[in-house]
Amino acid sequence: MTEEKKQGSRWERLKDNYRLVVMNKDTFEEVGAYNLSLLNVYILISSVVVLVAILVWLAFAFTPLARLLPNNHTVDHETLVKLYQDLDSLEQLTEAQATYNESFRRMLTGEVQYEPEGEVPTTPNLDSVFEEIPISEEEQELRREFEIQNGTAQALDQSGVPVNISPRDKPLEQMYFSPPISGTITANFNKDENHLGVDVVAPKNTPIKAALDGWIIFSDWTLETGNTIAIQHANNIVTFYKHNSSLLKKTGSFVRAGEAIAIIGNTGELSDGPHLHFELWHEGKPVNPTDFVDFK
Repeated sequence: MTEEKKQGSRWERLKDNYRLVVMNKDTFEEVGAYNLSLLNVYILISSVVVLVAILVWLAFAFTPLARLLPNNHTVDHETLVKLYQDLDSLEQLTEAQATYNESFRRMLTGEVQYEPEGEVPTTPNLDSVFEEIPISEEEQELRREFEIQNGTAQALDQSGVPVNISPRDKPLEQMYFSPPISGTITANFNKDENHLGVDVVAPKNTPIKAALDGWIIFSDWTLETGNTIAIQHANNIVTFYKHNSSLLKKTGSFVRAGEAIAIIGNTGELSDGPHLHFELWHEGKPVNPTDFVDFK
């Protein structure tokens, strides 16, 4: 009977109601009062503990948090293969970009290595690297408009089917180049002397204009050529405008043929008077600008 009385008294104590009164310490004013029992407090604490345990289990079971646990860094085969493919693609892009940057640096400084006759020039070609990257319809439409503006759009037959003619196959003779400046040529194109463009003298503050529509891929100051601008055009054409006094366009800007991009000047170590040094490159090789541009 004694044990039963003790158990009964414990259960009764759990169910006994208590009043929790919250009072202001200074004024003894009653702020709030709550009726509680030990059983209610026990149930509330137990419920909170169980709820927290369930949330933690769900977080580790259905989120990547499980990978933070020791000895739980397993990666499925498909994810591992995709990571290796992405890494290989990044390595190819890095190598191609490094090759392109080195070739572009040589074009800026005039350090050109000419290949023997019959050999294929070592011009970096990024098309093979990016050909597997999907192109959105919007980007395709923008490229189409750019090609139409530059006269390099793909030809269509009478039924409207595109003819397989690459824009790179279009001869330079069929393209119209807007003269970047009108003036007197004081130094002609000469490969043997590593003078890969023409020097044109014009009055002070004469604006330099883009020869074709294109994107500014370089607009900055260099030690040898001063304020220099380079424009990438369609048909794998790049034009350079060197020794300018100031630049009017920034890298990444799109310019139209005949649009002012710089002001004639005399900057850089390789300049001996106000003039424009203009270079025309096609397929990674410098060509004589006077064969395609009229500077008069």
